[in-house]
Amino acid sequence: MTTRHDLEAHGLRPRQAVHRDLVPAELCERAIRRNEALLTEHGALAARTGLFTGRAAEDKYIVDEPESSKNVWWGEVNRRLSPEHFERLRADLIEDLAGRELFVQDVWAGADPDYRLPVRVITTSAWHSLFARNMFIVPESDGAVAGTGFTLLHSPGFRADPARHGTRREIFIVLNFAKREVLIGGTAYAGEIKKSIFTVLNYLLPLQGVLSMHCSANVGDAGDVALFFGLSGTGKTTLSADPNRHLIGDDEHGWSESGVFNFEGGNYAKVIGLSASAEPLIHAATRRFGTILENVVVDPVTRQVDFADASITENTRASYPISYISGAVPDGRGMHPRNVIFLTADAFGVLPPISRLTPEQAMYQFLSGYTAKVAGTEAGVKEPTATFSACFGAPFLALPPTVYAQLLKERLEQHRATCWLVNTGWTGGPYGTGTRIRLAYTRAMISAALAGRLDGVSTRPDPVFGLHIPEHVPDVPDDVLQPRNTWADPDAYDEQAARLAGMFRKNFEKFASEVSADVRAAGP
Repeated sequence: MTTRHDLEAHGLRPRQAVHRDLVPAELCERAIRRNEALLTEHGALAARTGLFTGRAAEDKYIVDEPESSKNVWWGEVNRRLSPEHFERLRADLIEDLAGRELFVQDVWAGADPDYRLPVRVITTSAWHSLFARNMFIVPESDGAVAGTGFTLLHSPGFRADPARHGTRREIFIVLNFAKREVLIGGTAYAGEIKKSIFTVLNYLLPLQGVLSMHCSANVGDAGDVALFFGLSGTGKTTLSADPNRHLIGDDEHGWSESGVFNFEGGNYAKVIGLSASAEPLIHAATRRFGTILENVVVDPVTRQVDFADASITENTRASYPISYISGAVPDGRGMHPRNVIFLTADAFGVLPPISRLTPEQAMYQFLSGYTAKVAGTEAGVKEPTATFSACFGAPFLALPPTVYAQLLKERLEQHRATCWLVNTGWTGGPYGTGTRIRLAYTRAMISAALAGRLDGVSTRPDPVFGLHIPEHVPDVPDDVLQPRNTWADPDAYDEQAARLAGMFRKNFEKFASEVSADVRAAGP
């Protein structure tokens, strides 16, 4: 359906066609016709994002206006943009959009009707419109999305002028909570669309008493919900897409008084090295019409996909509706979690592959958010780099981390969930020397934890980090559980463990005055 829609409300008076709520077949056809993408042999849409193949974290801004400024966690994550610069940027972007063919999707963010946010995505790109349709929640009927929401204006080909617009360079992701708008330009990386709205929800929901979380979630046949926290590359998507459980969502959730709910209607899975044997559910989803394969290598003649080829980027992605995952929870909602799992990819190779956390350790690890940035996830990252990311999602937090930590503490205490720290990173040595922990072992450890088979197992405290390591896990060699045992040189392990412990302590100094003495003492 072609319409001028009601874009005049946004100051848009397009001189070209406006396409509203096109279905995947129509969007795929237009993307191919416009040379934006091509079909793979199985009917997925393969698209490339050009120069930028990951998030531009340093180019995200929040408008410094009175309504939200007092709440925002200002600093390296949330950079200020003046209202004057925003208005100039918006006016120039609107002029750019007015001369282009536009694609509009009206969708929801949030599966819980009490907290869902109406989102309108206006873009110049057909495949990005399909991405929005895949990733957010599509209404069952036209006109169903109503209420005060956010509008996202997206033109990947439009570049900012730093001198005129106050940006660092030509890329911009700008959030304005007073205007309820998001502006994105200068980059075709589709992840900016979903992560900008995630940041919006990370601002709005905690102010309503709802914990917003960078985590995946699944549920067993008995209704037992598990949460998986972790940055991209730590295994959230892979480990939550379990054939023996039902996927609620793979990346973004809220935890309210009623339970857990997905923010999205789709998955955005990393697919570098994807195989049918290791990740059967995700692999099957990449062979469905309507799936977008981002920056994968495709043979132009046979249209076969090579998931092992990282010549474009290691951050290859697949975007598809969550219904493409067999057994996924249709309404994107679940009860209160029984287990909460913090995932880390330890590049030092010294953390245990699984450990049980006390409530105080859970708070310490949540605020620390230790992991490794995986190559390609952010622009300029070429190899795993140790980092601390508060709440396992600092790049997307709009409020101070202690706001989310306090909400998590309240939820854990109220519902008596068990917390685990799971290392999906290196063993037998650091990155470059050791090896990545086998996925089969990680799956076995998590399965045992979720099934309650570790509840009565004795644990041994780690001498450096104080973590409670199970002495036995079904289908996992005992030596694997104790990281020091996997190193050829125990003295080298001790040196690396001491080094990482020092990094933990240094990082936690900024939270020390805001937590109890018991939480401060729960670290290494």
